[in-house]
Amino acid sequence: MRALLVRYLRPYRTWLIVAVALQAIQSLANLYLPDLNADIINEGVTKGNTDFIIATGAVMLVVTAVLAVTSIVAVYYGSRVAMGFGRDLRSSIFRTVEGFAQQEVNRFGTPSLNTRNTNDVQQVQMLVLIMLNMMIAAPMMAVGGAIMALRQDVPLSGLLLIVLPLLVLIVGVVMSRALPLFRVMQVKVDRINLVMRETLAGVRVIRAFVRVEHEERRFDDANQDLTDTSLRVNRLFAITLPAIMLLFNLSTVAVIWFGGQRVDSGEMPIGNLIAFLTYLLQILWASMMAVMMLIMIPRAAASSERINAVLDTVPSVLDPVDPVAPPPARGEIEFQSVFFHYPGAEEPVLRDISFTIRPGEVTAIVGSTGAGKTTLLNLLPRFYDVTGGRVLIDGVDVRRLRRTDLWARLGLVPQKAFLFSGTVARNLRYGKDDATDEELWTALEIAQARDFVATMDGGLEAEIGQGGATVSGGQRQRLAIARALVKQPSIFLFDDSFSALDARTDQRLRAALREHTGDATVVIVAQRVGTVMHADRIIVMDGGRVVGVGTHDELLADNATYQEIVASQLTREAAA
Repeated sequence: MRALLVRYLRPYRTWLIVAVALQAIQSLANLYLPDLNADIINEGVTKGNTDFIIATGAVMLVVTAVLAVTSIVAVYYGSRVAMGFGRDLRSSIFRTVEGFAQQEVNRFGTPSLNTRNTNDVQQVQMLVLIMLNMMIAAPMMAVGGAIMALRQDVPLSGLLLIVLPLLVLIVGVVMSRALPLFRVMQVKVDRINLVMRETLAGVRVIRAFVRVEHEERRFDDANQDLTDTSLRVNRLFAITLPAIMLLFNLSTVAVIWFGGQRVDSGEMPIGNLIAFLTYLLQILWASMMAVMMLIMIPRAAASSERINAVLDTVPSVLDPVDPVAPPPARGEIEFQSVFFHYPGAEEPVLRDISFTIRPGEVTAIVGSTGAGKTTLLNLLPRFYDVTGGRVLIDGVDVRRLRRTDLWARLGLVPQKAFLFSGTVARNLRYGKDDATDEELWTALEIAQARDFVATMDGGLEAEIGQGGATVSGGQRQRLAIARALVKQPSIFLFDDSFSALDARTDQRLRAALREHTGDATVVIVAQRVGTVMHADRIIVMDGGRVVGVGTHDELLADNATYQEIVASQLTREAAA
């Protein structure tokens, strides 16, 4: 946690110095007031010296005013530092996660990454806020209070040698038990987020399979697990605070008892006893502030470990140290003896894949579920890197290009079409900010989406819900295709992007697409034979290997795997 604080508080050095200086002035003012009060009692009240009382009282008012101003300004600067620290840390986590390859995203999990960038950052941010507003003053008050107490009466200060070790013992025992529980709590918060996210995303499946009660029980189990751990932590602190208050009150009684005897014997003025009692209360108050701080430290420490785990992760896919200049965009794709293993898998998903896609061709990739079609497509934008062989675009290994240069050549329509919250126009301009409305309508027309967008309230300015929740699956796919068309890349990648379209819309879209894309290379991953049968070339995959390459007629004549795919679908299509 120390490294995290040093790294992200460094830009706020000036404000930190100001906050610490103001806290020091505030502490000195607090320590000076009881001494002035003792003088008023000893020299003014007991001797009836009204002028001394008024003069010293005026000094106390000035010190109090300084105390009030420094307290307000110190809290202001402390809050600015803490909020800036949290903002910078969240931004750093977000940018780090943006650089993750799919492998790192899968390893941490989306719910956990969300928790780390919200709840975990908030825990550390609150620690910084409390530290700057209270914890800096606490040791000053404790040490200064002890020194001032010694000035009032040395024998009576011996009580501190009993009180303070007992306080340290109580706090130490509690912290040693609390830290492991806080680490476990953060894991259980992740679990709550995971169950909630899965339930919301799969609510239709849950209702369709009548599993509502099952999911409720699953959430209740996760919720109860977190509740039980939270109760264990709270029980610890439920014991801690009363124990400290007991020590606090016993100390006060002891000071009054032994101090009263010293005042009665004339060894200690009454004003000094009042001042000593105030300094004791200040010492114990500072200790209470330290305890409050220590209550937050274990959870913040656990959160900082989880944050550092994200920030210290080196992505498996990085830009090259010496990237090559991007060659002219032609759209040629070549796979050379490509192998790919998923992390931890015993067997490769792709085995010895070799083929070339020439510029301007429409190439389809078909195969049974699990054949490796989507994995193959994911190697082109470097969502994963090959574990063997090479993937080349326009004659250059994709690993030697900057990822931004690589992505600029690709127009990807993923298997699960995703739209952002906002307007239709904002979604379509995602790949080309300066696209005109005319270009947007042209892309929509090619994607067979113009008609339904024109009927939406606002047309291009119609609002789209998060993830495209306000449009149907087919409409979402067509808008995603239009978004790729607006970008006008040299290579289009369609990952089963026509699955939600009816056969007639599919046919019209492909015909318009072929006319529009011109010299661009088009790669289509599809399940339906009707979608791919008119492609220039069809690549057939089975078990992670390429088992056939050719046109529809060529494969239908001599490729058993393709014949099985066609036969299984023609029966359904004929029935339809």
